[in-house]
Amino acid sequence: MKKLRDTIEHYVLKMENHWKVLPIAKQRLLTKVFFGGYVLLTIIVIINVFISTGQRRNTMSINHIDGISKKTTGKGSGYYDIVHSPTKK
Repeated sequence: MKKLRDTIEHYVLKMENHWKVLPIAKQRLLTKVFFGGYVLLTIIVIINVFISTGQRRNTMSINHIDGISKKTTGKGSGYYDIVHSPTKK
């Protein structure tokens, strides 16, 4: 685990030094590009949420929980063996 942490720390320091070597104008441009991408992604997600919640067919069905399903089980399934085992009373 320590080796993984050291590897990640080394990678982060290497990227930080690479960032500091870049000219200030390039740093500002990249910051604006990343921020613009973040804003664009946020707007797309918000629009998607509004579209999906605004549809009329978007309903939630609430039903009673029956417990064990009424689906028939055969003797070959593991479920049948557990439910109908002779040790279970």
